[in-house]
Amino acid sequence: MGSTSVEAEANDHVISIWEVKKDRLESMNKRISEPPTLLSNSAGKQSCCIFRLPQSFININGKSYQPHIVSIGPYHHGEAHVKIIEEHKWRYLGSLLNRLKNTKSLGLEDFLKAVESLEIKARECFSETIHLGTDEFVELLVLDGLFIIELFRKVSGLVKFDPDDPMITMSWILPFLYRDFLKLENQIPYFVLECLFDLSKLPGEESGPTLATLALEFFNYAMQRPDEVVEKYKNHKARHLLDLVRSSLIPSDQAEPKVKARTPTHVIHSISKLRRAGIKLNAVKAESFLVVKFRHGAIEMPTITIDDFMTSFLLNCVAYEQCQSGCSKHITTYATLIDYLVNTARDVEYLCDGNIIENNLGTDAEVALFINNLGKDVAFDMDLCYLSKLFNDVHDYYSSSRHVQWAAFKYKYFDSPWSFISALAALILLLLTVAQTVFTVYSAV
Repeated sequence: MGSTSVEAEANDHVISIWEVKKDRLESMNKRISEPPTLLSNSAGKQSCCIFRLPQSFININGKSYQPHIVSIGPYHHGEAHVKIIEEHKWRYLGSLLNRLKNTKSLGLEDFLKAVESLEIKARECFSETIHLGTDEFVELLVLDGLFIIELFRKVSGLVKFDPDDPMITMSWILPFLYRDFLKLENQIPYFVLECLFDLSKLPGEESGPTLATLALEFFNYAMQRPDEVVEKYKNHKARHLLDLVRSSLIPSDQAEPKVKARTPTHVIHSISKLRRAGIKLNAVKAESFLVVKFRHGAIEMPTITIDDFMTSFLLNCVAYEQCQSGCSKHITTYATLIDYLVNTARDVEYLCDGNIIENNLGTDAEVALFINNLGKDVAFDMDLCYLSKLFNDVHDYYSSSRHVQWAAFKYKYFDSPWSFISALAALILLLLTVAQTVFTVYSAV
């Protein structure tokens, strides 16, 4: 009886040795040796500047990062919704080659060879491994790059549009191109554009406008900046077109501090609360909407037009600053500022009334939603942002009890004509009551 029990107990504790299957080992070792493709090793390098957006950005702002009608570069190449312009790229390429054939004896082969020499450098600009062979990749860069350059030349008047060119005869196309050319996922390296631009110059064009000038003039149809601002950046260098336009908005005197201040940077309140504390917003003229100052109890801000172009541009600038190693965070900081100022549609109404925002987007509520989403889930060091001193100065002014008490009194009794009339009527009634009391006492005596 005892022997049988021991044997049963021993059988219950049999130890089996699990063997790893050979094909499983081979599969795992293969995965170990394979480099990452969705976020390649080059993504952390300074040379990498064209990124696939993380899903968290897309979840917030939907398709704001994807091209609508034209694909530039490899990320959206061949997708169905961008094929509408694809045939016109080849038409523009043919037109350019015909123009060069009789003047410089240049052919398609010359452009392909020139860009092929830049292939390795160009591949390192993309955060995602490009699964295209040399021939396909080089062809893509040449076709897309020359299409952009030829369109810049046509819009500037250097080259004439064909009378029936839909790019100009159909009024809805160019506004979409302004936006699509400045999408982060829709870029090619700027040095590729420069190579193609220099090679495609006709005799006599050496003294003509630079690539940066043509590009900034093209986007200025949407941004409406003074000509002298565009001229200032005619020799500006950039990583791609989005970086060119973004960096041209950053004045040299708006640099980020290199050392943190002794006191931490404070957040500021919405414009509704700031107004009650006597803080005003004044619209001013400046080279860029990024030039924001706080003086004598007023935040001075240039007017910014919120429309389809600007919303797309700001979103892609913030995304670029979040992804690019070593990139300044100027647009992110500005986005944070207006996110602080705007909590509700009423705040947008105040900013519109003060000419800080020109609303060409929709309702005040839609603008408020855009602004709040623009600053959502972004990471940056407030202590090292270019507006850190402004944030602290506004916070200190708001925290001053003298300012708040006096401002609250004015806001309550003098903010509108009706509140002023009510206060005046109450004052008159009080004076009449006092006068009646004095007269009654005097009569009694």
